[in-house]
Amino acid sequence: MSARVAAPALWESLRANRGELALLDVRPQGLFARGHILLASNAPLDRLEIDAPRLVPRRATPLVLCDAAGARDGAAERAAALLARFGYTDLAVLEGGIRGWQTAGHILFEGVHVPSKAFGEFVEQTCDTPHIDAAELARLRAAGADLVVLDSRPLDEYRQMCIPGGIDVPGAELVHRIHDLAPDPARLVVVNCAGRTRSIIGAQSLIDAGVANRVVALENGTMGWTLAGLALEHGQARVAPPLGAAGRRFARQAATRVARRFGVARLTRDTLARWQDEAVARTLYLCDVRSPEEYAAAHLPGARCTPGGQLVQATDGYIATHGARVVLIDDDGVRATMTASWLGQIGRWEVAVLAASLDHGALETGAERGEVLGLAQHDQLPAIEPARLAPLVPGPRVQALDLADSRSWRSGHLPGAVRTVRGRIAETWPRLPGAPLYVLTSEDGILARLAYAEASALAAAEVRVLAGGTAAWRVAGLPLEAGPPPTADEVADDVYLRPYDRAPEEIPRAMRDYLQWETALLPQLERDGTLRFAARG
Repeated sequence: MSARVAAPALWESLRANRGELALLDVRPQGLFARGHILLASNAPLDRLEIDAPRLVPRRATPLVLCDAAGARDGAAERAAALLARFGYTDLAVLEGGIRGWQTAGHILFEGVHVPSKAFGEFVEQTCDTPHIDAAELARLRAAGADLVVLDSRPLDEYRQMCIPGGIDVPGAELVHRIHDLAPDPARLVVVNCAGRTRSIIGAQSLIDAGVANRVVALENGTMGWTLAGLALEHGQARVAPPLGAAGRRFARQAATRVARRFGVARLTRDTLARWQDEAVARTLYLCDVRSPEEYAAAHLPGARCTPGGQLVQATDGYIATHGARVVLIDDDGVRATMTASWLGQIGRWEVAVLAASLDHGALETGAERGEVLGLAQHDQLPAIEPARLAPLVPGPRVQALDLADSRSWRSGHLPGAVRTVRGRIAETWPRLPGAPLYVLTSEDGILARLAYAEASALAAAEVRVLAGGTAAWRVAGLPLEAGPPPTADEVADDVYLRPYDRAPEEIPRAMRDYLQWETALLPQLERDGTLRFAARG
């Protein structure tokens, strides 16, 4: 049995933020989103081998695990046993789980990425960040006003829906690109996201950088546009043009001003080497804040792909260790400096920008390959290639079993596949149609490989994994089945349902609820007492 920590002691440790501490809630994301401790990161037990080394890379980090009730044989205890097998040495379980937290008089927070969402509200309130509502923006566009709409979300989100005429410029890119997109100071600059946070942070980034243009956040983003009865565009791919010399000069000068104002620390290669040597005693996150494409082309060994706008938008999804060192990396310091200025104001870590990040030294190429606990022992599993499986499904000789989350499952799954979750394979198996071959898959195939031993122990037939998972099936252009969106009465335990994930008739109500939730966060932070944002420079 693991060591126990009482709720009052954990609350005091989180409030004090002295030394390192990580708090992982190991319930499924859907349950986590219905109520969790503010400063917890979500790492569901079913995928803990994937999430834990990414969120808590140092094995000796003081790490508290929590679940619903803190039972002696509950999810948190099982998580502690698993992590101990892979070398985590300072583990404790929250006594009584989140119920014990509430019993001790502390509050829970709904939603996901709450610290970052609350920070956006804090920035708007503190800075009085200017905004424009959807009706006024639509009127200006119809009148032919000189304006540009910059969408601060990643390209995949932008493609799903965007403001008509909007250009995709993910958050950390805004200062980098603004000169070339709005060279005339008379041009109005409107920054939007899906809701509020990235609109506010993006607009305020440009204002802090000293942009001469009038800059405003689109109030409530694409949700506000939709609720105003206005039509969005879908499937667009408008992106910023290649960065020009004048734009690069402006961005560097602006970043220098921001660094000076907010006290952004710069790290030399020698100091980074020392920090890396000290990483056994002090957690170090190396975060490359450029685009995924730039990261794949060349990056520092050990750096993670963490686009700057998303890092600020979802700090708890990238950095679970409070009190850790965070080093931000890019090619010229602009995006790293802007990201560092915001992380420093959130105030939970020691943050620095690596000077001349990519100018010398050995670099790696390719997409991020994060550590997965125990995956090496699953390298030689029997597999089947998508092209070989395709003619057999759906059919009586093969049964596919998909471990995708419910949102991914609805967007597309193998024909005839049955969905389950890793922790319930034993419950699902007796209900499966009999077949001489069972094939496990998941989004990228990793979760299927981790679950292979559990599935093969239940089967009286051959079990294989789909090579490359459903992603490889999709890349091969093979057919997928899609499921309907959930209705208001459906409850997803495994994922957090965003407003756009709902059935069409439920989306407007879900949007209004979401926006009300965001704007109500700051008073809740005051009641909680564990998170205080730093004063602005």
